[in-house]
Amino acid sequence: MTTTEHPTHDHGGPPDPTLYRTPADAVAAPGENLAYVVGFDPAAQRPDALFTVDTDPDSPAYGHVIAHAEVPGAGNELHHFGWNACSSALAHTGHHHPARRYLIVPGLRSSRLHVFDTHPDPARPRLVKTLEPGELAARAGYSRPHTLHCGPDGVFLSCLGGADGTDGPGGVALLDHDSFDVLRGWESERGPQHLAYDIWWHLNQNIAVTSEWGTPSMIEDGLLPDLLLKRRYGHCLHFWELDTGRHLRQIDLGDRHQMVLELRPAHDPEATWGFTNTVIDVEDLSASVWLWHRDGDDFHVTKVITLPAEPAPAQDLPPALKPFGAVPPLITDIDLSVDDRWLYVSAWGTGDLLQYDVSNPRQPRQTAAVRLGGITTRTSHPAAPGIPLTGGAQMVEVSRDGHRVYLTNSLYAAWDEQFYPTGIQPWMIKLDADTTHGGLTADTRFHPHGEDFHGLRVHQTRLQGGDASSDSYCHHH
Repeated sequence: MTTTEHPTHDHGGPPDPTLYRTPADAVAAPGENLAYVVGFDPAAQRPDALFTVDTDPDSPAYGHVIAHAEVPGAGNELHHFGWNACSSALAHTGHHHPARRYLIVPGLRSSRLHVFDTHPDPARPRLVKTLEPGELAARAGYSRPHTLHCGPDGVFLSCLGGADGTDGPGGVALLDHDSFDVLRGWESERGPQHLAYDIWWHLNQNIAVTSEWGTPSMIEDGLLPDLLLKRRYGHCLHFWELDTGRHLRQIDLGDRHQMVLELRPAHDPEATWGFTNTVIDVEDLSASVWLWHRDGDDFHVTKVITLPAEPAPAQDLPPALKPFGAVPPLITDIDLSVDDRWLYVSAWGTGDLLQYDVSNPRQPRQTAAVRLGGITTRTSHPAAPGIPLTGGAQMVEVSRDGHRVYLTNSLYAAWDEQFYPTGIQPWMIKLDADTTHGGLTADTRFHPHGEDFHGLRVHQTRLQGGDASSDSYCHHH
């Protein structure tokens, strides 16, 4: 472990107003004035960075990158990241004065963890701690940290690889809430689980859910056609006891549905349902969204959305897709609004961001679609109508009130090259959402891109004060 500065914590004073008792409180709280975005160098030659983007529409810097902070070394591939504390902290024991203050930023390639302090100046986070990969390997038995969420007992960090950095089992490491030191592996009885990707939970029901992508050796050289056609990527959901880490149930979505990725449980703490997505169906190249739901004591998973592949001339396709004559939609991210009414689905292959009314989660109803980029269409942004966009709608983040939707365009360096071989120039886009009737409109004032991000490729976005995928809530009313 190396420490550049000792993190400090406020153990007194008023509670953090950005820790919300209920989803309704989160929706009603003041909106974000800043967004944090990670950027990485796909060539692994330059340092990766955490960028700050001004999201205050009344600011003269609105829609612009206003600061960036680099991490040491090269080749980290900053990817997903999250807060040290969120609204679930209101249920923690022994976490007396939590504050949403630190951003924990893993390097997916390097297995290094970076801790940024957003105090005293939230617009300019400072790197205050770095944890080397050896600590994650020795204390938890994992590598390739992917996704993290603040939860009971610590910060939960899902990891794709075992300690050796190549093969699994992947799983979840627990970090200390205050020091960020690695405590242990979370699982007590793993059962059949081997592949890992995301973790989320139903906090009040003591249920955790995990999903599956692949081990580092299955993903770091790109999508491996042989593994895909042999249906070796993940296709299961796993249900666990949250407090003990004991495996309860594996549900197989069917091995044709490859790569079960994002987990978006209902924010209502009394609800026991959520959405997940699969990237590709090896039989018809479609992609799908699934609903898990609890009936009695058992969980079930049902497909509720299918996006078909789009036929395309072979000459317009990258080499990996030429034999198929079609663009797979490739659902790579989904996000559920805090009021649990709107589901957003990113189809990175076609470039579509789709909005669904999920008032009835068993029967989503599409209400809007915006195309940005895409493998063959390269649809431009309204602010620059003559400039084709590279990449496609990918990581999606929704403001707590549901009115603003932020998008970036990179998936993962090795996979970017296969599907967008001419390269991906970074962009971030904001859409305004109609949360009464449904609808999406691109904000022409908000389009940082290219050298705004110092040429680094951008991935996940986090919003000041929390967002639709960062918090779980303890109270219904």
